[in-house]
Amino acid sequence: MFVDLNDAAPLSDEKKITQGWHAQLELGFEFQDNKTVLAHRRHQGPLTVQRPFYPEGGVCHVYLLHPPGGVVAGDSLTLTITAAAKSAALITTPAAGKFYRSSGLLAKQHVTLNVAEGAILEWLPQETIIYEGARVASKLRVDLEIGARFIGWEVLALGRPAANEGFTMGEISLGWQIFKAGELFYQEKLRLDAEAFAARWGLNGHSACGTLFVSPATAAQLEKVQQLIGDSPGLGVTLIDDLLICRALDSRADRLRSFFQQVWATLRPDVLQCKASEPRIWAT
Repeated sequence: MFVDLNDAAPLSDEKKITQGWHAQLELGFEFQDNKTVLAHRRHQGPLTVQRPFYPEGGVCHVYLLHPPGGVVAGDSLTLTITAAAKSAALITTPAAGKFYRSSGLLAKQHVTLNVAEGAILEWLPQETIIYEGARVASKLRVDLEIGARFIGWEVLALGRPAANEGFTMGEISLGWQIFKAGELFYQEKLRLDAEAFAARWGLNGHSACGTLFVSPATAAQLEKVQQLIGDSPGLGVTLIDDLLICRALDSRADRLRSFFQQVWATLRPDVLQCKASEPRIWAT
């Protein structure tokens, strides 16, 4: 299914949306002959994938590709991924995503992840760079059936600190929804603008922020992440029933993502019953 962003937090002048690239991608994973295969793929516009990789046996690794190299005002990306029973897939990207400065128009991203009973899905894109002045509405919906296993993260880099660029203008509306057995289990919305970027109650000037979700998790996994965090500032973790939520703030997106990769490598053997096997693209 495709997610409608009409219920996202409203942005000013939203009616100014015009036509840009409208790209859609559907991926379906199935377990066949003792491994997961990409059994269904359909795309429209500039959004596709490379051929699957199998660096750890039966788990299917797929890299998402957006040939234009970035999302501009008026663009809309819609991605739907379905993991059928017993399948195991890891989705990442070969490089950071980019949302460019807007002249007042809105760029949209819709992602829906469906994970069947007994399936594993890992949603681990590299960071998304939000250029100063960008206007973005992004929403991600995760549908987990009973017995599904999931690890996913979102890492944002606001502005370009290396180029002395902050986030003094622009707007971002983000939303996560996690459904379990067809019922809404967790929902959050985040709105970021120049005030929220600078304020102590917001990002306090940190150019990178991120959230990581793990399901199902236990108090034992919570304790492992707490030990990783120690007394480090800007990091936190909590457990809501069997959903683990880890958050991070940093002045550098690469350092934040490196921490999330440590959390992923620590929890993956327990939660997914798979040893940590990093996609090779992360090392380039």
